[in-house]
Amino acid sequence: MKIAPRDADRFVKSPDPKALAVLVYGPDAGLVRERIEIMLRTVVDDPTDPFRISELSDGDLKQDPARLADEAASIAMLGGRRVVRIRGAADGTAKTFESFLSDPAGDALVLVEAGELGPRSTLRALFEGAKNAAAIACYADGREQIESLIRSRLAAEGLAPEPAALDYLLHHLGSDRGVTQNELEKLILYAGPGKAGEKRTVTLDDARASVGDNAGSSLDEVIDAAMSGDLDGLDTALARARAADTNAIAILNALSRHLMQLHLAAARMESGSDAEGALRSFRPPLHFSRKPSVQGQMRLWNRRRLDRALALALEAEGQCKSTGQPDVSICGQTLFRIAQGARSARR
Repeated sequence: MKIAPRDADRFVKSPDPKALAVLVYGPDAGLVRERIEIMLRTVVDDPTDPFRISELSDGDLKQDPARLADEAASIAMLGGRRVVRIRGAADGTAKTFESFLSDPAGDALVLVEAGELGPRSTLRALFEGAKNAAAIACYADGREQIESLIRSRLAAEGLAPEPAALDYLLHHLGSDRGVTQNELEKLILYAGPGKAGEKRTVTLDDARASVGDNAGSSLDEVIDAAMSGDLDGLDTALARARAADTNAIAILNALSRHLMQLHLAAARMESGSDAEGALRSFRPPLHFSRKPSVQGQMRLWNRRRLDRALALALEAEGQCKSTGQPDVSICGQTLFRIAQGARSARR
């Protein structure tokens, strides 16, 4: 089943029982994760429950395709339906999912997370065409969606933006749902909740103080330094990001999104596109100041190495959410491992 954009939010809140597996894909990595987590909570109350949630990567399925059916057929120790979550899926696992959907095992809900998949993607076509599966695309929010998100999130805390503040937020948010949510959380903490029965006005000064002009650029600086192997630059960029209270999960989300974009660009070049054409595939479009750095990254990273880097980023995000270790340390260690990998590619 192909879920239309207008029906996506309704579907994730109450997935069709006929859909045993749901593919959520697109360039907005934050929205992909948000929708996956909403569906996960329709089955499991505790998203960290190890008995009812199994997490696999694209690499896990390539190494052992039978694991998908095994995990889906497993019975939770304490009862209840299970969820199997697959991160970083790509066309290379399409046959594994085809085999599973033709003869599904167990009653687990299989949630599949992927980056941008073009119309010719075999994985996307499989989920769109299967009667017992569904596919949901996640693209960057438009102005109406961003405004609705800002107003509803602030209203839930007894806040309402004045027109100038709303205009400022609309110009500085929206490229990624996860980053937008994190920035709104910062704004809510800064402004403070409204009184019971009253709405506190969020001013332009509030918005400027908590959602800075460099919110997106600080993430870009961190990612470009890591992917270019610039260890000194990465150290400086991380210090700036921490000073701006940038969330570690937001950094890892942005890193995963960038890796998926590079992966798509590499695929386009393998299909005959030139470097400039591949750069134009980035969504949102690259700022002109980043193009030289990203062109250098495209020379350093092939698809195989990008797969490994994406696996590291996804693993780090999982550790941030489940191990209790400091998020900042996990994020920093992962970025420096990727930076070392970029340096080794130069030799």
